Amino acid sequence: MTAPIVHLTRLARWGVTLARRRALVGIENDPNAPTPVKRLVKLARWATFTSKRGKPDYAGAFRAIGPAAIKLGQSLATRPDLVGEEAANNLLSLQDSLPPVPFREIEASMASSFAQPLDALFSEIDPEPVGAASIAQVHKAVTSDGRNVAIKVLRPGIREKFARDIQTYEWAAAHVEAMGGEATRLRPRATIANFKRWTNSELDLRREAASASELAEEMSGVGGYRIPAIDWDRTNGRVMTVEWVDGIKISKRDELVAKGHDLKAIADKLVISFLTQAISAGFFHADMHQGNLFIEDDGTIVAIDFGIMGRIDRRARQWLAEILYGLTTGNYQRVAEIHFEAQYVPSYHSVGEFATALRAVGEPMRGKPVSELSVGQMLDGLFAITRDFDMQTQPHLLLLQKTMVMVEGIATQLNPEINMWDTAAPYVRSWIRDELGPEAAVAERIKEDADTLLRLPGLIRRIEEKFPPKGGAPEQQPLPDIPLITDRKETSGGGLLGYLVAGLAGAGTILALVAAGLL
Repeated sequence: MTAPIVHLTRLARWGVTLARRRALVGIENDPNAPTPVKRLVKLARWATFTSKRGKPDYAGAFRAIGPAAIKLGQSLATRPDLVGEEAANNLLSLQDSLPPVPFREIEASMASSFAQPLDALFSEIDPEPVGAASIAQVHKAVTSDGRNVAIKVLRPGIREKFARDIQTYEWAAAHVEAMGGEATRLRPRATIANFKRWTNSELDLRREAASASELAEEMSGVGGYRIPAIDWDRTNGRVMTVEWVDGIKISKRDELVAKGHDLKAIADKLVISFLTQAISAGFFHADMHQGNLFIEDDGTIVAIDFGIMGRIDRRARQWLAEILYGLTTGNYQRVAEIHFEAQYVPSYHSVGEFATALRAVGEPMRGKPVSELSVGQMLDGLFAITRDFDMQTQPHLLLLQKTMVMVEGIATQLNPEINMWDTAAPYVRSWIRDELGPEAAVAERIKEDADTLLRLPGLIRRIEEKFPPKGGAPEQQPLPDIPLITDRKETSGGGLLGYLVAGLAGAGTILALVAAGLL
């Protein structure tokens, strides 16, 4: 187990980087931030002789810290309730790009991952990457049987680096959550646990290939949207080979117009394809930024990069569909009832009062194009509601929130007049009719009753007594047991006093290096 002094040293080093770019000022000014945390960030600002004035550079700070921080910053961009609206908006611009690893290292890594020579698999590999991100880089190649493909290769040593940094994230989150109050409600430990799960999936390219294959099956009946084919014979944990995509990046609006594409139709298709994945399949591409979407000559949207995927179980999807439909139609009472049924809002609150609070946020948005909406005001209103009604963060919905923001941004760029509510409403209405209508309800009831008859009544009673029905949030995965330095009772050198002395010594060393200009 990593010693606390190691975590403290890493956090101090990262704190210096954040402070120099004024990325800690928001925490210092936040009335809901735990007092000990505010004191530490103030100390970091003083130590780096940084003024509170000036524009914070959150994205630059995370980029300077390293690959794991880039990924963490991208995930925090979906959490304005946790990091603040200004920081979240700035982090949305955080591009996952780094200087490429020299090809000789990539080639050696690829060769060691296969049980046969590379020239038996590929006749040609371009040494210049077409993209280099924090976890992997991509090279264009030609297979030994003449097909154009893209090869995604993990950066050497990236798994070990991520493991080290995530251990410190977990340690810090445990200590912050233990401070209670707002820190406990926002559940930073669960946020880091989800981040760890996402990144572990990205660091095994076989799982990414499997996700692409599964999504391709789910979307096979949806026209105008497709997933590149996986070359399983040339894929392993560190290397993934997929069909090469010839198309225009969806971000290149002028090129799409010059090619004669209908941007409004593409925007609508993008929204519907996302809803199909999230609501119908419950399995969605959760990294749909502009660099991961291409438009082919016939207008087909092609998605790439499936390292981050989201899942929603059937009951939560039903709630999600009803919430979206309720917001589009102004049925705030039903939206409020769903939040109580899902146990997102504690039962001691009033359903009627919650419905009124939702109306205050939803009514200003209805019937307006995205260009006329203030996303900042909307988020301020929503997060005020979560705080006022003691709603805990739902980690299983974080990816969905992030992806919805991405889809809305791309759709708006393509068609500034698009109204997300109006575009989504027909699809959601149809899905609710098919899945929650009378016929579907009867079929579901028959199936449930038949299953029940096959079970022993006594067993059913014992199970229901031991495991009562839960709400819309799935059971949280076990969190790692992280000893807190405040739990130590001893006052010897190995106890709390020792950690404090060691921490102060480590911080003093770092601050001395800062003053000397060495950090």
